Amino acid sequence: MDATPPNAADHLFMRRAIALSRQAAAAGDAPYGAILVRDGAAVAEACNRQISDADCSAHAEMVLVRDAQRALGAAVLRGATVYASGEPCAMCAGALYWAGVRRVVYGAPQAAMARVMGGELLPIASRAVLQGASTPVEVVGPCLESEALQVLEAAAGAAQQRG
Repeated sequence: MDATPPNAADHLFMRRAIALSRQAAAAGDAPYGAILVRDGAAVAEACNRQISDADCSAHAEMVLVRDAQRALGAAVLRGATVYASGEPCAMCAGALYWAGVRRVVYGAPQAAMARVMGGELLPIASRAVLQGASTPVEVVGPCLESEALQVLEAAAGAAQQRG
């Protein structure tokens, strides 16, 4: 499935996901945010909570799926769009697929995230996971890559200063 380029609405929602990534960093978590959009309206949002929750699976997209299902019911995810400040990892891409999300828009691509943040990387592009599924998911990105990377670079710089 060929993705369409990001549009004005994608930019609007991506800016919110990037703002959430700043919130996550300010809280001491990894700098990632995600937002769930259904019928043109934001219905849920989440920040990475890996440190706060002491949970290696608490990526922003996973927190978003879990919280949205609990608060709004599983049906809210089916056919929805998720905006993620960073390209979803394989775990998150799988969760988005199983939740029924049918469009994913991301800010910073995995390769750029790895370059800036360092650390371990499971180098399986979300596009490979989501478009290889029996029901393909549209993947759009990068979207506002430089804005998303600014947050990652600031967080990486702050982490280096802390030592």
